[in-house]
Amino acid sequence: VQLQASGGGLVQAGGSLRLACTVSGGTFSRYNMAWFRQAPGKDREFVNVISWLNNRLESESLRDRFTISRDNAQKTVYLQMNSLTPEDTAVYFCAADTSGRVGLGRHPGEYPAWGQGTQVTVSS
Repeated sequence: VQLQASGGGLVQAGGSLRLACTVSGGTFSRYNMAWFRQAPGKDREFVNVISWLNNRLESESLRDRFTISRDNAQKTVYLQMNSLTPEDTAVYFCAADTSGRVGLGRHPGEYPAWGQGTQVTVSS
């Protein structure tokens, strides 16, 4: 299973970005797909996850601005980010839980497959 994240870039505060993560190999429609982010000097932070049943689990602090969705036909998961602030500057990673389980996790260790990350920089 390979994950390829895209869509990062430089945006002004208050702007929006949509990240995409395309999966090759495996059975995307049976994977729980998550987004994490990591700012310099900080731990990797859970953003949200969408199950293969389209259930969602979201970071409480980000749920009002960040939305996850998936397109099984395109084998792609999306992260829509609105009202961005400089504090959102980080490398954003997509991850796949390929176990087929129903439950959703917040911990990076629960996701065996990772994309390479895409940089999001928000200027003030």
